[in-house]
Amino acid sequence: MAAKAEPLCHFGGRLYFTTFAHPAPRSDTLNRQSESETQPQIRGTPSAGPSRTPDDDAKYYYFTFDDQFLYLSFFQDWGPFNLSMVYKSCILIHELLQDRGLASYRLVLYSSSDPRRKANAALLMALYVMIVQQRPPWEAFHPIAELEFMPFRDAGRGRSDFNLSIQDCLWGIYKAMQNGLCDMNEFDVEDYEYYEKVENGDWNWLTPNFIAFASPVDLAWIKREKDKQNPSVDGSPSSPNRTGDHALQRKLPMPFQNCLDYFEKKNVKLVVRLNNPLYDRQLFLDRNINHAELYFDDGTNPTDEIVRKFIDMADEVISGGGVVAVHCKAGLGRTGTLIGAYLVWKYGFTATEAIAFMRIVRPGSVVGPQQQYMYLKQLEWSKWAAVDEMRKMQSAAVVAATALVTPATPPADEDSDDMMIESTGVAIIIPSTPPPKRIPPVTPSRHVAAAQAKAGAISPPGQPRKTPAPKRVATDSDEEDDNVPPLNGALPIRRIKAKPASARAAGARLTPAEQRSARITRSTATTAAKKTAPAPLTATARPASRANGQAPNKIPRLADGTSVRGTTTKSATLDVPALGTRSKARQLATPSRLPVASKRPGHRPTTSVQESPATLAAMGIPPVDWMSKDAAAVVMAAPKSGRPGLRPIRRRRSSFSAADVVA
Repeated sequence: MAAKAEPLCHFGGRLYFTTFAHPAPRSDTLNRQSESETQPQIRGTPSAGPSRTPDDDAKYYYFTFDDQFLYLSFFQDWGPFNLSMVYKSCILIHELLQDRGLASYRLVLYSSSDPRRKANAALLMALYVMIVQQRPPWEAFHPIAELEFMPFRDAGRGRSDFNLSIQDCLWGIYKAMQNGLCDMNEFDVEDYEYYEKVENGDWNWLTPNFIAFASPVDLAWIKREKDKQNPSVDGSPSSPNRTGDHALQRKLPMPFQNCLDYFEKKNVKLVVRLNNPLYDRQLFLDRNINHAELYFDDGTNPTDEIVRKFIDMADEVISGGGVVAVHCKAGLGRTGTLIGAYLVWKYGFTATEAIAFMRIVRPGSVVGPQQQYMYLKQLEWSKWAAVDEMRKMQSAAVVAATALVTPATPPADEDSDDMMIESTGVAIIIPSTPPPKRIPPVTPSRHVAAAQAKAGAISPPGQPRKTPAPKRVATDSDEEDDNVPPLNGALPIRRIKAKPASARAAGARLTPAEQRSARITRSTATTAAKKTAPAPLTATARPASRANGQAPNKIPRLADGTSVRGTTTKSATLDVPALGTRSKARQLATPSRLPVASKRPGHRPTTSVQESPATLAAMGIPPVDWMSKDAAAVVMAAPKSGRPGLRPIRRRRSSFSAADVVA
């Protein structure tokens, strides 16, 4: 029996999303069945009708990530997928859209009805639409807004009391992209997957200025510290230079050695330790990396003094162009809390947006009561940011006001009549000060005086009438009405046609019927204006508002056919014969809301319309391969009888310990 899918959610273009009953069938089975079975229903469209639609003959290609992406939880946590999986899914969806063999197919990303897999798959599709097609988060979430999803939860043991939604994840990535904190064009998937492993160091770049990592461990140093604190059997402290200690001291564990070398190469200027010492801080100081201690208990929340000190230290280093590396025991709970506080203070993140963004970059960040702590303190941290900004502006104003201005002194006169008096062998120089010159008074010239006299002779204008003027009585006129002046956009003047002298008695007035028949209507006035109108204006003599074919008091058009408001005018002609709809033309004319943060030389910007190469060529857009440089490291080349597929995924070992969570 064929599996039945839920109604398809249309994400625009040729992208769709749906779910199947758990367990979901294989993609090759669905693709064989789609050739002979009825077409699936699309959400938002009528289920049946007498007329045929293009959906009746459409062909669908199904693919899924359920058998390729797996979230490795620490305890009870799950989702969202990490940044490496987001990157790989974007690459694969883009490769399928660019496949010429699938140009006539609609691509359907499906998942199992299992609530965890369903939420993660829907988030991947929405992130692709927002990152690659550069749509805002509200448009990316709109196709699945009517569906119900299970919220994401933290890496704790107890019952979840703080949930994250798909919208929180979308807005977190969106704000990070807006502030230049998440540039997928510069993302290195191999570097990310290598150093997130415990045996290689266990760290992740949360932002271009923050590294979150697990605490390095030096077992030899820990053993020596215990020997110093615990005396030997005879009562004397153990000697720190016993046989073999020197050799162990020089041989650091591989994760610790990778950490020291990598941090020195990546311009790390400050390391902040939040847990008990498990290594010698002098190892960082020897490499010109400052080290700070901000300890607070595991599973608890920091004090305001710790948060304030961390923000000040981090902002000072980041303002100088350096990188800050923060760690606790696992680099998740306490580390994510302080870095999240900085994101709220510096970039205006909300608590849920900061937590969602950090969990995508480093899964498991912010655990237990630290979530509620960030939610309750986010407003206070925003107030700190406003006060700090105001103080900076005040200090800058004080510095500008108290700046010393060196007075400019004129050079001494060359022909000064200094007097030199020689007396008793001592030469005395007395500078002579010339008497001040008399400056004649400034008097107006005769032209100015004459102009002032003429201006004074002009009488001032009369004051406006305080009371309304009496109504004028209509008088008879023997003149012809054919001399009505042409009307240039003004309303026609109502004139009363005089009666013949034979039919008019002395002092008689016109009846209302006669007055109505004597009125000049707009049509008759326009006809009269055309008869007496002058020669038509040429293109050079035509007013500016009419010379370009535009009515007065309208929004001016730009040279490219768009108005100052950014909308396309009717006169603008787009050379897009293959678009076919007005919405796509507007999409090409209106720039994307998201910045194209591509700093790599030679990188071509991506288009917001993902269609087949034939459609792109018809629209005049050159084919663009999104992240084609690293696509080979993510997607395997498609064989002649197959489709592009992802390469094997490297699993991550958990460095999370039970001691890091307070039940």
